[in-house]
Amino acid sequence: MTPAIKESKILIVDDKPANVLLLEQLLEEEGYENVISTTDSREVVSLYVSEKVDMILLDIRMPFMDGLEVMAALKEVVGPHDYLPILVLTAQTDMETRQNALSMGARDFLTKPFQPWEVFQRIHNMLETRVFYLSQRSRANVLADEVFKRTQEIRETQLEVVRRLGRAGEYRDNETGAHVVRMSKSCRLLALKAGQGRDFAELILQASPMHDVGKIGIPDNILLKPGRLTPEERVVMERHVEIGVDIIGEFDSPMLEMARQIAATHHEKWDGSGYPKELAGEDIPLEGRIAAICDVFDALTSERPYKEAWPLEKAVKFIEENSGSHFDPTLARLFVEIIPDVVALREEYPDEEE
Repeated sequence: MTPAIKESKILIVDDKPANVLLLEQLLEEEGYENVISTTDSREVVSLYVSEKVDMILLDIRMPFMDGLEVMAALKEVVGPHDYLPILVLTAQTDMETRQNALSMGARDFLTKPFQPWEVFQRIHNMLETRVFYLSQRSRANVLADEVFKRTQEIRETQLEVVRRLGRAGEYRDNETGAHVVRMSKSCRLLALKAGQGRDFAELILQASPMHDVGKIGIPDNILLKPGRLTPEERVVMERHVEIGVDIIGEFDSPMLEMARQIAATHHEKWDGSGYPKELAGEDIPLEGRIAAICDVFDALTSERPYKEAWPLEKAVKFIEENSGSHFDPTLARLFVEIIPDVVALREEYPDEEE
């Protein structure tokens, strides 16, 4: 007998104390160490739960609750994927009782009077199956935990690559990369405020750092020019959208697809005067409209080589005045309502020079 079988907890249920005592003595002599019993069938469910029972030896004819009623009650607490061996020991020999017992959850059936060796063999076989089942379930849980852990590690690595790539684009004119952190977290706040739910909000948090990754391909003399761009330079500057879309590429990934949409549309304007496709209104994807507001606001309130940071009041006024032209008016209104939370992000993730 293996230690696991020897240590299994067995519950004896019989309304006759003499039968209980006999079974306890037999099991003890056979080497089973964890045997408990009750003569009150109403206690079975609570004992199963509190004692973590591995097997039940169950009589059928008992007062209060018969064996069939006990098995029906056990079904309410035993997990659908659990394996609880129930060995029915009864003097009833009719076929209907046997069928009912087996259909209610009994794993095996012995008729009284029984031979001890047969009881021991049935018990051993059923406990062997129980131990194997628990071992396999434990192994499956360990494997599931390991798969979950590895999946999380891969996901976190992917997100870090996205953040780093987003920072690489931003590094050209903001060496701290704090803009992409604040902007992405602002996108999450605005998505939640707009009622988009946590899944969408988490996705935009993950995807939006890549909104300006195309800046990697813009020459310094244009990207960092301390003054207004010429029309020719503006054309080159606007190419960062196309470059960003090309860098992100097309993959079967919700996060990367959203990142691509944001990179492609966060410079579109509600009135159709944006670029690169002059999309208007709700033809602009929601994630692009959210990113447009959060990107512009953080850029306005940030210092760059070519400009000073705007005061908070001036930046808020810009969002309000451009509601319905540059920005989705509904989102602009909601953004102004969460300004305290957005400002708190700058305090939490400041640029180094601040």
